[in-house]
Amino acid sequence: MKHFPPSELIINSDGSIFHLHLQPNQLADKVILVGDPDRVALVAANFDSIEVEVANREFKTITGLYKGKRISVISTGIGTDNIDIVMNELDALCNIDLVNRTEKEEKKQLTIVRIGTSGGMQPDIPLGSFLISAKSIGFDGMLNFYAGRDSVSDLEFESAMKQHLIWNPQLAAPYVVSADDELVERIGQNEMLKGITISANGFYGPQGRVLRLDLADMQLNDKIESFRYGDEKITNYEMESSAIAGLSKLMGHKAMTVCCIIANRRVEAANTNYKPYIEQLTKTVLERI
Repeated sequence: MKHFPPSELIINSDGSIFHLHLQPNQLADKVILVGDPDRVALVAANFDSIEVEVANREFKTITGLYKGKRISVISTGIGTDNIDIVMNELDALCNIDLVNRTEKEEKKQLTIVRIGTSGGMQPDIPLGSFLISAKSIGFDGMLNFYAGRDSVSDLEFESAMKQHLIWNPQLAAPYVVSADDELVERIGQNEMLKGITISANGFYGPQGRVLRLDLADMQLNDKIESFRYGDEKITNYEMESSAIAGLSKLMGHKAMTVCCIIANRRVEAANTNYKPYIEQLTKTVLERI
């Protein structure tokens, strides 16, 4: 069994994990991830009872009961770098003995659903629609730091995509990981769109937005929209799903991302009054998780 020294696994004086400030008994087996800390309260407002509330930096957690199901809703902040923190600490809470600093023999599997917002990359994706990231593309390169990266990735898709996009070797190598099939079907129930999502490592240049600075590849989004792999096409941009999918697969957890489409990059439309859609999506996920 692995042993984890204090430099690798930092535990606070109260026995909680370093960033999330959660103790093992405060984490439910069903987890909803949101980016915005304020959205934690929006989700938890549906709970029948609240067991615990913990907050540190952008990481806020509320654990409670919803129709007999114990659920934790946790904010991650923005980006796959934060997801690296959240996923590793969630896994540590359930699969590492924090007292003895050793890996547990019997592993626990978490069920993780991220509820987010996203921008569509195809003109036929309507604003306000719910889109499941059946497959996620990491432009961030985070998963490449972990052993086993190739074992959970769609290498043929990666190769075809890099060739079509004429991938810049100065950028991180992209990775492509599928969501958990059973969870996708349970949450989606053939009522939601399914697509292929890019997780970008920034909001402006990495997603093809041009303000004062031109881009290294001004045609990147055109090439993304036109890419096809069989009957598959890239549908949307966001900033977290690839790391959730990749790390969950490596750690043995069930995970997926579903987003409300609040903008469409290809028709230059956006809806900032999307709160009612998020509330509807939240209720659906709570019922089905």
